Amino acid sequence: MSLTLGGGPFAHDAPATVNYELRSPHHALYMHPFPRRVRAELGGRAVLDSERGMLLHETSLLPQLYVPAEDIDAKLLAPSDRTTHCPYKGDASYWHLRVGERVAENAVWAYPDPTPDAAWLRGYSAMYWDAADTWFDEDEPVRGHLRDPYHRVDTRPATVLVRVALGELVLARSARPKVLSETGLPNRYYLPPSDVRRELLVPSGTRTHCPYKGAATYWNLRLEDREIPDVAWCYANPLKDGLDVRDHLCFLHDELTVTAERA
Repeated sequence: MSLTLGGGPFAHDAPATVNYELRSPHHALYMHPFPRRVRAELGGRAVLDSERGMLLHETSLLPQLYVPAEDIDAKLLAPSDRTTHCPYKGDASYWHLRVGERVAENAVWAYPDPTPDAAWLRGYSAMYWDAADTWFDEDEPVRGHLRDPYHRVDTRPATVLVRVALGELVLARSARPKVLSETGLPNRYYLPPSDVRRELLVPSGTRTHCPYKGAATYWNLRLEDREIPDVAWCYANPLKDGLDVRDHLCFLHDELTVTAERA
């Protein structure tokens, strides 16, 4: 993410504060080894198992894991008629993945004859994340996508007064927020629950998962005449990169105003 998105060096909005320039075409590919064993299971069976995975970073895309073709169980694959063309990588062929009665269509792809500039893709295959029931980074289950080694999450206490409001209605005010900085994203303020008017919030059914911070639960703002969905979220049982903001609330919604003033 940090290389190809959010102002990273290979992003379309790459910074100008550099002493180099990317020559045309302005679309970068960069592949490097992923340092740990990765496995994927479908229907209780291992379909991918590799200690030789490579992460492909590509402009405007999340990093994609590619593994040697033999690290995906060939007995479970059936050729598909689907093909796609990438001007930077070449023509992709696809395979269906079948485990018992479970079929993930067009789950695996490869570039049998990649472009000269991406010749190192030859012999590697990739699999869609949602084609498997579970992915593992070593023995740790991973949701969403593999963690990018160039991505960071840092949290610090901040001496700043944060105010969250809907018009004249103040929802939260805190002089002890935590500021979370995440690669490629704006800083977010996480507020202690005691500094939030919790009586105005009701649980939302929305759930999201960050591979770095963990599973987020959301909150709606309940007013007398309406309910505004998903105005805030928190991490009740975070992964290690979210431990510093456990149970704190972060507000973000087009109808809300979030201001921060230095003390």
